[in-house]
Amino acid sequence: MNILLLGRGKTGSLVAEVAARRGHHVQIAGATENVDAGALTPEKLHGIDVVIDFTAPHCVVSHIEATVNAGKNMVVGTTGWYGQLDHVKQLVESHGTGFVYAGNFSVGVNLFLDVARAAAAALRHDYSGQIFERHHVHKKDAPSGTAIAMQHVIREASGKDEELEIISFREGEVVGMHEVVLESAADRIYLCHDAKSRQGFADGAVRAAEWVAGKKGFYNFKDVWREL
Repeated sequence: MNILLLGRGKTGSLVAEVAARRGHHVQIAGATENVDAGALTPEKLHGIDVVIDFTAPHCVVSHIEATVNAGKNMVVGTTGWYGQLDHVKQLVESHGTGFVYAGNFSVGVNLFLDVARAAAAALRHDYSGQIFERHHVHKKDAPSGTAIAMQHVIREASGKDEELEIISFREGEVVGMHEVVLESAADRIYLCHDAKSRQGFADGAVRAAEWVAGKKGFYNFKDVWREL
């Protein structure tokens, strides 16, 4: 495939490496090449199969709008924009493009969400809970998209209206650690996922791009990762 990668950060750079290793042709547009979504015009996207975005919350929605308006499929790993999810979904569906997003493209994290979904039953049996997330000091959004996804999964699975509290830490160069703690008067349950590197994020994002190529529709990675 011909992939346009938006973002030259640590995860974006690794995505480019993974995509090239899997035989794809990758172009990269950083902030200087993509001012006001200037790299996402229909002319510049001619010949591009999928756009992958690992940029920043303040600019990602304009990137999505430009890419979808140009009729191109997209994978978005940037978080911090989910307040506009309905707007983006409507845009994707009205233009008939393919779109995959996730707070985390790691297969391990998505397995962890399934574990958290099962453990949410504890909240119906006099347990209380909290979510803790730790990331590097450079991460711009807090709480993380993964923690928010975990919060939603647990709420839906437990049948409870209240959301679990999320406590965020920004420390050093921590790649990403997420913990769920469920506590009763009798015992305490700990669930933890600790990313050792960004490799899992990059692998999942490229595999999502391969999966969505030629497809139409609006997808969350948690719903499709088993098909990869």
